[in-house]
Amino acid sequence: MLSFSNAKINLGLNIIDKRADGYHNLETIFYPIKIHDVIELIDSDILSCEISGISIPGSTDDNLCIKAYKLLQNDFNLPNQKIILLKNTPIGAGLGGGSANAAFLIKLINTKFNLDLSTEKMQNYARTLGSDCAFFIENKPVFAFNKGDEFEAIEIDLSKYHIVLVKPNLHVSTAQAYAHVSPKKPLNSLQELIKLPIEEWKNCIYNDFENSIFSQYPEIAAIKDYLYKSGAIFAQMSGSGSTVYAIFDFDIKLKELEEKNQVFYNV
Repeated sequence: MLSFSNAKINLGLNIIDKRADGYHNLETIFYPIKIHDVIELIDSDILSCEISGISIPGSTDDNLCIKAYKLLQNDFNLPNQKIILLKNTPIGAGLGGGSANAAFLIKLINTKFNLDLSTEKMQNYARTLGSDCAFFIENKPVFAFNKGDEFEAIEIDLSKYHIVLVKPNLHVSTAQAYAHVSPKKPLNSLQELIKLPIEEWKNCIYNDFENSIFSQYPEIAAIKDYLYKSGAIFAQMSGSGSTVYAIFDFDIKLKELEEKNQVFYNV
């Protein structure tokens, strides 16, 4: 049984304050995009995860897919499976690829074994695996708050635009990104700012990780500048980086950026 897990971008990201549990309260808008990994479940005598495509550092035993399967296996006495993951989404990119894999696997388990889990129940399982993981259960644009794991539906449709992603050959760890950020409460909520015309977003919608990440990796800042010079209506780093996305109102090819980066068109 197959599933196709997609990635996301963040439209704005405000780090509001640090919580007593060590996490941060934030607000952002998660928007699903059309870059997909492929996940398959096959009956097996042992639980394992076979990964192809993009290489993922570390042991497969630490992969979120294995953790997600064990989480449900403990509650429902599920039989062992071989999890086959074809990885296309760049890692360490701010696109939520690993979280998406885990969430879509939860949905795949629910379907294959007829668990009849509610959306809320699947989201609660996903929340234990990562702050953005629960978003991918419903996989619709949302305003996310608290740790990024609580949601309110939001009306936004970018389908008429051309979204381009540029992934430099850099890995930015989430811990590294948070270490240099200064939390602050925004003057205006993203829930209101996102309702403005898209042409105005660049003047009021920000990613709080950009200042610290751009100072450490000026090449990421240079990509954002290049995208604006190429005619982007809005450009921003997604999540804690390193991917920068741009929204254009025309189709475009960015051959110069393709020389040193991965570039994804019309996502």
